Amino acid sequence: MDNIADLASTIGNRFVTNLKGSFVNMTPEQMIRLVVIVGAYLLLRPYLVKLGAKAQLKAHEEEEARAEAEAKAKMSANQLRGRVEVPDDTDDEDEAAGQASGPDWGKKARRRQREMIKKLLAAEEQRLRESQEEKEDKDIEEFLVNE
Repeated sequence: MDNIADLASTIGNRFVTNLKGSFVNMTPEQMIRLVVIVGAYLLLRPYLVKLGAKAQLKAHEEEEARAEAEAKAKMSANQLRGRVEVPDDTDDEDEAAGQASGPDWGKKARRRQREMIKKLLAAEEQRLRESQEEKEDKDIEEFLVNE
């Protein structure tokens, strides 16, 4: 314990002696240089902190956007379910806006597309329903005992 106390005392004494010696032996040119450096640091520090904060915020936003993009890419089928929007059966979209001046090309194509989307959604719902029923049947079969 004595060694630790002696070591701390020696370190303290050397620090005080060296600090005093540094300021006592300074020339006026060195003192002016020290004042300029400390003053510049005090004046520029707030701006440097703001700049660092902006850079950190930008990096955080980029990380967040990348994580969000990865989360969207890893979406399961159940998360996507119900997000498909089927357009309404309005064939007079352009006429309602008052822009129709000639034949309305593509009306049948839009109608066919809507019908195709509805059929695909119905088929997917049916497939999901059947797979759910199969799971329930397997669960029930597990508890049935054949004797």
